[in-house]
Amino acid sequence: MLNSASMLAANLSFYVADENGDMVYEYQGNKGLSPASTQKIFTAIAALDKLGPSFRFTTQASYSGQILKEGKLKGNLYITSNGDPTLGSWRYEGYKPEDFKTKLLQALHEKGIKSIEGDLILDDSYFDMQTTPGGWPWNDIGNYYGAGVWGISWNENQFDIHMAGGRSIKNFKYGPINLDWVNEVKAEGNRDHSIIYTAPFSPVGLIYGKLPPGKASVISGALPNPPLVLGYEIKKWLSQKGILLNGNLLTYHSEQIKGHQLVRTPKNHIFFEYHSPSLDKIIFWFLRKSVNLYGETLLKTFSKLQSEDASFDGGVQEMKRYWLGKGIPGAMLNFIDGSGLSPQNYVSAKAEVQALLYAKKQSWFNVFYTALPTYNGMKMKSGTIKSSKAYTGYHQSKTGKKYVFSMIVNNYAGGNINSLMFKVLDALK
Repeated sequence: MLNSASMLAANLSFYVADENGDMVYEYQGNKGLSPASTQKIFTAIAALDKLGPSFRFTTQASYSGQILKEGKLKGNLYITSNGDPTLGSWRYEGYKPEDFKTKLLQALHEKGIKSIEGDLILDDSYFDMQTTPGGWPWNDIGNYYGAGVWGISWNENQFDIHMAGGRSIKNFKYGPINLDWVNEVKAEGNRDHSIIYTAPFSPVGLIYGKLPPGKASVISGALPNPPLVLGYEIKKWLSQKGILLNGNLLTYHSEQIKGHQLVRTPKNHIFFEYHSPSLDKIIFWFLRKSVNLYGETLLKTFSKLQSEDASFDGGVQEMKRYWLGKGIPGAMLNFIDGSGLSPQNYVSAKAEVQALLYAKKQSWFNVFYTALPTYNGMKMKSGTIKSSKAYTGYHQSKTGKKYVFSMIVNNYAGGNINSLMFKVLDALK
């Protein structure tokens, strides 16, 4: 592998241990490289340990003022959350958008609210206003996999653009609100090479690249303001139920940008609580489908629960402190985010193996192991960013010997390094 043209200017960190943690083989095992999405194992393990597999996020509805006998709410209706990244997700049975809609409307009905004199306020103040880590590339953050972390999420903070004929915008699903589009897509080629450029709170979006001509295509982007999109959905639901909203739709951070300071959600009039799927189910999709949003939400949650500081920096410091406590040298843990999308993350193969060995001894290990995908007949997490590829996981050989391994390659040449990596990993079979 090292003598191949693909590795001419590349770096490799490779480490293999047996199930007892004894080193079997290494090649620059201590070298820190960009791990891409294999970074997620550090976040997932820390989350299962710190929060527990049964942890759930919570979204609430409450009101200010009073409800009069005729069902008129003389006050505001509030929606708030502690950052549930699964709210409105399509992945979980019993937790889909229609389930949240049905339960919220049922709670309003049971409370007897028939009209709202005040505003509908989406209080997204649980986290700070920096929704994406500073190390994320600009050409990633407008796309669905670059969706940011918000106090209130919706549909995993992504939207779909339905394109006609490889060129024209046909319609949107959960489209951004108050955003103007510049469409520079060309109808060329036979594959989707499109990219969306936009940013949190941005009023402008750019669609760029190429789409196959004559075909209908769907491209997915990151919502610039998910709480606002959910607010419009709720406003529509209220109208469908004949509940009159006389006030405005407001979100906490949007008003903050305008220089307005909204009153935080009242705590004495909570009439609805909606709980997310349990963390074991969230971790399944986090690792199986590599959902970056989940990793960054967990990172901010670590910070929030530790010190009320909801920043990415606080989350990174808390996660590094956690892993230092497990005996991994700090020089091997240069974290920037919780998902691995930033190329500024640097960890070593040996550090990943040490993390996997720690997980193997925990009561929740089966949750973690089940969530790992299978590639090349091996249970392992993959990672891919530009010119970087990584695999880390577990394997039992035909003779029954159990291995824990990590293989990280940076700056390789050519289109695909998988076959070379798998040929090396096959030695463990």
